[in-house]
Amino acid sequence: MEVILKEDVNKLGHRGDVVKVADGYGRNYLLPGKLAIEATSANKAVIEQMKNSAVRKSAKEKTEAEALATQMNAVELVFERKVGENDHLFGSVTSGDIAQQLEEKGFTVDRRKISLEEPLKQIGEYHVPVKLHREVTSHVKVTVKGDAVEEAAPAPAA
Repeated sequence: MEVILKEDVNKLGHRGDVVKVADGYGRNYLLPGKLAIEATSANKAVIEQMKNSAVRKSAKEKTEAEALATQMNAVELVFERKVGENDHLFGSVTSGDIAQQLEEKGFTVDRRKISLEEPLKQIGEYHVPVKLHREVTSHVKVTVKGDAVEEAAPAPAA
């Protein structure tokens, strides 16, 4: 099945590309997700207009992403989680948690754009990449701290 991509799709192509994909992938993922349209002769005629507007839109998005990246490089997020032995966290820090804290600080970022290989499960300082545009990646400093260890309460006097 041939489709025309309406959005950039990882490991497949960029907006405006005509790509050949498996029928199921196109029918069940790309088309319902509005990521692509079928490559018919009528749609192929429209593709040139899409490419021209995509170039302009991409240039605008890139400049906006670069401005946002300079702001986000200064952001530092701090998470407190319960800690067990060997500084192992009971609750991990996920890309959803990072996206939520970024939103509280005024940055609207989709959690799927946060390139976290796996959730953070250790105390420490991390630099997490956030892909704002296909050519622009920002790094957010994430610090994971353990919550204060509760000291044993003194026994009540008898």
